[in-house]
Amino acid sequence: MRLSGLGAAALVAVLIGAQPALAHADPFVGSPGLGDPYYPEDGNGGYDVTHYEVTIDYDPPSHELVGRTRVDATATQPLRAFNLDFDGPEVRAVSVNDLPATFDRNGEHELTVTPLIPVLPGLPFTVRVDYAGQAADHEGEGWTYAPSGGAFVAGEPHSATTWYPLNDTPLDKATFTLHATVPAEWEVVSNGVRTKNIVRGDKRTVSWESRKPGLGYLTTVAIDRFDYLEQRRADGTPLLSAFAPEAEGNRETEQRLPEILDFAEALYGPYPFEAAGGIYVDAEIAFSLETQTRPIYAPWTDLNTVVHEIAHQWWGDSVSVRRWSDICLNECFASYTADYLWPERMEGEDVDARYRATIARQLDDPEFWDIPLADPGAGREFTSVYYRGPLFLHALRKQLGDDVFFGAVREFIATHAYGNASMPDFRTFVQSRSSVDLTGFLHAWLDETTPPTHEYLFPGTLRV
Repeated sequence: MRLSGLGAAALVAVLIGAQPALAHADPFVGSPGLGDPYYPEDGNGGYDVTHYEVTIDYDPPSHELVGRTRVDATATQPLRAFNLDFDGPEVRAVSVNDLPATFDRNGEHELTVTPLIPVLPGLPFTVRVDYAGQAADHEGEGWTYAPSGGAFVAGEPHSATTWYPLNDTPLDKATFTLHATVPAEWEVVSNGVRTKNIVRGDKRTVSWESRKPGLGYLTTVAIDRFDYLEQRRADGTPLLSAFAPEAEGNRETEQRLPEILDFAEALYGPYPFEAAGGIYVDAEIAFSLETQTRPIYAPWTDLNTVVHEIAHQWWGDSVSVRRWSDICLNECFASYTADYLWPERMEGEDVDARYRATIARQLDDPEFWDIPLADPGAGREFTSVYYRGPLFLHALRKQLGDDVFFGAVREFIATHAYGNASMPDFRTFVQSRSSVDLTGFLHAWLDETTPPTHEYLFPGTLRV
């Protein structure tokens, strides 16, 4: 995610303490949360999702959303009851393995399901949830109304619960299919590859398929009167980008997408998905977001933002955090890619000079250093990782040398592709690739709330 200046300032001001993990002891009921230190009620225990198939019918004038979501999962324990995360329209019916199930909505976003026949551990099962009602405007934290009268979905760490039920945790990645029906004059864009676009009478039905596993907040749908830009990479990867009515000014930047993908691929290895593109909305949201294969871009998007969100396709989308405290893996690398590596390699900038100038400017500012990168805290995830994260990675690069640094990050991405990783994983991995003890360096940069000492601020060729 890339924040606008206003959005970053607003988020820095939010200071929310972490909550304790949920206690849950019933071995026959999936837990209603997985105890993430920042968001303990997110996610659910007792099963692992393999695929979501979401079918919606949306009427933009009335905001009426009719949906059916099929969840394919495998039980990891006996389940006489389990939860999904859902904060969308009224639930009309739920079935498990095609048998009617009872259900209850409780908490902030819990949909508790009680199957007619309990689900046995190790066995696959299917849940279908039917729901209908007005899709509320979450104003950039989920389902969001567009100025044209259309709608789109964006938000991090939460957004998917506003339009379909799911296991909303970074720990449960799944493939995703969307079927959307809208009035014929509207277009629908989502993740992955478009497999259907048919107009019958006054209705348009569009299907999208995301064939690599992803997380809930990385799924999206956008409904608008889009114009398109179709491109193709040299290897044949299709690139489809969409522009809302007042977003055409971003077309020139998006035409550089093949170049940006080639640049990121040279850094981090083969592009991890089957398609790419962008969705340029014209709503005044304070962020752009790395929705998988096709980021959501705010009107203020520039080249730096596109490079940032494309870097996320490796850092955040293919390799996802284990916990939200690991957010530096996503944002530190995306910010370093856009703020340092692109200017250096594509524009010839002396980024060592940029680094030294930033350190000189911020060294005596205690607020710049007071949020640790390794564990920023709930509500503070999207703060220091943007402005201190690139400094940390540039210093690490100089500590290790280019060959070791770039070889290590590329190997780390390959090792964890389509899965999850943590900051402790990254620390251990980097140390395994270095002959120098990095304990003090990593502690100073990642754990402390004061500036690193001179030896860690200016390692390697940065020494002054």
